[in-house]
Amino acid sequence: MSAHRHSPPARALRLCLSLCLLLPPVVSCSTTTPAYHIEISKSRRSLQLKQENLVVKEYFIAHGQGGAGTKRRLGDGKTPLGHYRVAEFREKSKFHFFILLNYPNLLDAWYGYQNEVIDGADFRNIAAAARQRRAPPQSTGLGGYIGIHGIGETTRHKLDIHRAVNWTEGCIALRNDEIMELKELVTIGTPVIITE
Repeated sequence: MSAHRHSPPARALRLCLSLCLLLPPVVSCSTTTPAYHIEISKSRRSLQLKQENLVVKEYFIAHGQGGAGTKRRLGDGKTPLGHYRVAEFREKSKFHFFILLNYPNLLDAWYGYQNEVIDGADFRNIAAAARQRRAPPQSTGLGGYIGIHGIGETTRHKLDIHRAVNWTEGCIALRNDEIMELKELVTIGTPVIITE
């Protein structure tokens, strides 16, 4: 294993630090639409849509079946912890509707690089996506396609499972009617904070 593999290129490190520290928060430019953000608590199984400190809506969620802790690699079944934002909306989804988050973010990429889950090229591609405020690569060793979605075709059995267990592969799941309500209240760039 080369020494280059263990330390990121200086340019990539400078880019990561500048993006983490210097980018302004995403804010809404519209004066007619309130600026919302989402706070998700895995332990409380709760998604709160907030305007400043006021809870506008609260939903019961299911999250990743991988349990506590943050997502570190493809297939671990964990829901990531940290600060994300809404990156895309996907109408056609087996889960009814899908709100893609910008996972993996720069911090995920940094840990992934340090732990040799991704290489320097993956790190640079994730950093470039962050700089351009677009969805990062979704097929690295860190996994991808993490978002907020519905449950798909609704049956009593699926609703019972949704209430009883955390069943996703790392995403946050709501009932179909709830994801359709939420999609009308958020925009690309809406901040999403996920905590234990």
